[in-house]
Amino acid sequence: MKLFLALALSYTGFVASQTLVLATPAPLSSARSTAIAQTAPSSWPQPPSDDPPGGRVRGGARRDTCSSANPTLTALVPFTEDVSKRVTNVWGLTTETNPTLWFYVPYANNSAYATEFVLQDQQRNPIYQKAIVLPERPGVIGISLPANALQLTVDKQYRWFLNVNCKQQQPSPPIYVEGVIKRVNLNQAITKQLKTATPLQQFAIYAQNGIWHEALTTLAQLRQKNPQDEALEAEWRKLLTSISLDDVATKPILPGKL
Repeated sequence: MKLFLALALSYTGFVASQTLVLATPAPLSSARSTAIAQTAPSSWPQPPSDDPPGGRVRGGARRDTCSSANPTLTALVPFTEDVSKRVTNVWGLTTETNPTLWFYVPYANNSAYATEFVLQDQQRNPIYQKAIVLPERPGVIGISLPANALQLTVDKQYRWFLNVNCKQQQPSPPIYVEGVIKRVNLNQAITKQLKTATPLQQFAIYAQNGIWHEALTTLAQLRQKNPQDEALEAEWRKLLTSISLDDVATKPILPGKL
């Protein structure tokens, strides 16, 4: 399903050019406790105030369509509430040409709900669409943008949607979440440090510098490989709590990416 909503076209926030100059990272430690200590920043980078992106971090259930779920469909992305404008801004940064986005999906494949991921460019044109097969059980899933389909451009904003159509027999609005992702560059010092860092250290570097999507993906992959690791589980809960998504922080991360 193609949704054409307003796309934030300008950015005057903390990125002033195509190269993101971030805080100089602290020296890496081989100690595990040091690598995961105090990773989340005091606040994640904010969207442009003059042209906020809007969005929807929760997909509220519609009467007589989807079965009730608590928590409901949720995008694992930082968000802010603009009370005066009654707007929720859903916004995250990436350094990758083909990042992975993560969602909590409360529906399983036995529901037969048609699900689709959509990506739009700055002109609100759909540039990527993919039918998503729901997992065998509710949980956190990752949706990766394929390298053979597109590559995100530095300093460009892209709007994404995850749509769940619960009633296929007749047209009805889907349950959906939406937000904006922007690709930025790291400075050379941080880029060099990432190349020699372990995955756990990479997670810490990304988080400390406000790069949400790579921080989340790196930690999710570590947890997929080490599902019994209590320290990683605690770090995952802390990361999602930092963006007020405590209710999905204990939900299982399902194997693989879509």
